[in-house]
Amino acid sequence: MRIRMSRLLFVSALLAALLSVPYARAEVYQSPEDFLSEVFAGDVPTPAALWLTGEMRESAEDILGHEPPQLRVRYWLRGARSAWVLEEIGKEKPITTGIVVDAGRIERIRVLIFRESRGWEVRHDFFTDQFVRLGLADDRKLDGPIDGISGATLSVRALTKLARLALYLHQQTPAAAHVAP
Repeated sequence: MRIRMSRLLFVSALLAALLSVPYARAEVYQSPEDFLSEVFAGDVPTPAALWLTGEMRESAEDILGHEPPQLRVRYWLRGARSAWVLEEIGKEKPITTGIVVDAGRIERIRVLIFRESRGWEVRHDFFTDQFVRLGLADDRKLDGPIDGISGATLSVRALTKLARLALYLHQQTPAAAHVAP
């Protein structure tokens, strides 16, 4: 009887501990497939890939502040316009983001899937609209300011890094040839 009570108390304590841990579930705001279909009006081009090797890998690492998680990055290209579905860790979990670059400038950025317990405010237009029409300066920073959101600092940093990375990677594609000097 005493062992049974101990076991019941242990299980109850374990359950209480598990329920008290902040739980972040994935919020899917838009699937990557739906994002691409919207961006290309239902006629999504065949994906292409950039291999992150050599100088390109070093530049991506400089932008992200860590090694890129993969050697190959897929993108979709039509003319001077490219679309990217990229992920970056906010605090602990990846934030999946869709970014469209047109002629070297951000056309749109959208949080597609958010997995963190905090910082979800970055998904709103009041925040993402700040990126529209920004390009990349010579130092690989954005050429305009991005206002932060109190309590979402790490999510803001993640989206800013992804915007910079998409702009840099866009410069490495055939689309860069379509940009007027």
